[in-house]
Amino acid sequence: MAPTLVVLHAGDLPDGLESVEEVAVVRYATADTLADAVDGADALLLWDFFSPAVRSAWPRCGSLKWIHIAAAGVDSLMFDELVESDVVVTNSRGVFDRPIAEFVLAQILAFAKDSERSRALQHSKIWQHRETERIDGAHAMIVGTGAIGRAIATLLSAVGMSVSGVGRTAREGDRDFGTVYASDDLADQVARVDYLVLVAPLTEQTRGLVDDSVLAAMKPGARVINVGRGELLDTEALLKHLGTGHIAGAALDVFETEPLSADHPLWTTENVILTPHMSGDASGWKQQLAKVFADNARRYFRGEPLINVVDKKLGFVA
Repeated sequence: MAPTLVVLHAGDLPDGLESVEEVAVVRYATADTLADAVDGADALLLWDFFSPAVRSAWPRCGSLKWIHIAAAGVDSLMFDELVESDVVVTNSRGVFDRPIAEFVLAQILAFAKDSERSRALQHSKIWQHRETERIDGAHAMIVGTGAIGRAIATLLSAVGMSVSGVGRTAREGDRDFGTVYASDDLADQVARVDYLVLVAPLTEQTRGLVDDSVLAAMKPGARVINVGRGELLDTEALLKHLGTGHIAGAALDVFETEPLSADHPLWTTENVILTPHMSGDASGWKQQLAKVFADNARRYFRGEPLINVVDKKLGFVA
């Protein structure tokens, strides 16, 4: 009897699953039909990767052995019952590394070269000569030392920036970061940072990591870039330090609540660049996500080891 795979979607179906459909019964479900669809299924693809529907449908998931999420972050999926179960979880690690690294570099350059003001002056037809900043030699501290953080470190190093990392434990001689500081010591290490880049997975240890004490300890004129999760950063504290000018700018791609409400003060705060959770979504990203899943599905149905297996206790691929 062929195994059964359920694809949870929100109307946008993945392409390129023909090879999977040849060896498995594929059911397509939305959040409101997932409970019925997943009953008796062996595997689940979370194409709608922010949906909380799995938790609601969990009592019907008794036969599930494998869940694959079409995202790098798995925080929206890690409820207690799943963590304690034998269900294997895999993610889409690798798809977003280079696009997010390029996005971070673009935001750094936008700040350093004063692109927003240039555009505003152009619209007003004002010819105003200014000096800009260099980024070579500037220090970027990258909070999150996984695959995406390493891609960022590699690219920023290539353009002459000094990089360091922040992870669970401190260490020296890392091949990409050189020095990695422990996240518990972040407030003690940010005084010389020009750009604080947040890309860590959201866990109980990283939630609210960049708080008022960290922002206050940063040197005047530093900037914050968040391409990880909105909950890594204390937004109220950030607004306070932006308001005083202590933090010179912030580029935010993720927020505690998405979409960002129309009345949120971030929209009108000066020196803030807002984007709608798109840092990794370069052209072709959905096709790459589908390919990662199809490759892993072939492994699963052949009984071969899966790639990108998430450590459910840690909340990321170890």
